[in-house]
Amino acid sequence: GIRDSIMIAHSFHQHPSFGPAGGMHGATYTCDVEFISEKLAPTVNWVIDIGLASDLLSEVLQRYNMQNLDEVFPNGEFTTTEFMARQIYLDLVEKLRSCVNHGEGGNGDGDGEGGTG
Repeated sequence: GIRDSIMIAHSFHQHPSFGPAGGMHGATYTCDVEFISEKLAPTVNWVIDIGLASDLLSEVLQRYNMQNLDEVFPNGEFTTTEFMARQIYLDLVEKLRSCVNHGEGGNGDGDGEGGTG
């Protein structure tokens, strides 16, 4: 697996369910990602190139790092940890699919069938 982190600011728009956290505050999120596959990539015996995986996660997290999530998500979303975990997952899946479609699947033989599924 891989790990990266981001620092963000956000609020829960003064919603009473969040108590004092309803106002603007900062948070640091540590993002751990595990990649699972039913088989290893031929020749290299890995699920995904760890360098590629790290680069993709870094690219995904750049959108959020040092940002006010109230501005990144301007429609009043509650950017809870669970919301952000899902959003980062969806963003990473999109990046992985793009890599596979462009032959960068990370399996070491250039056929675009990396260990992403």
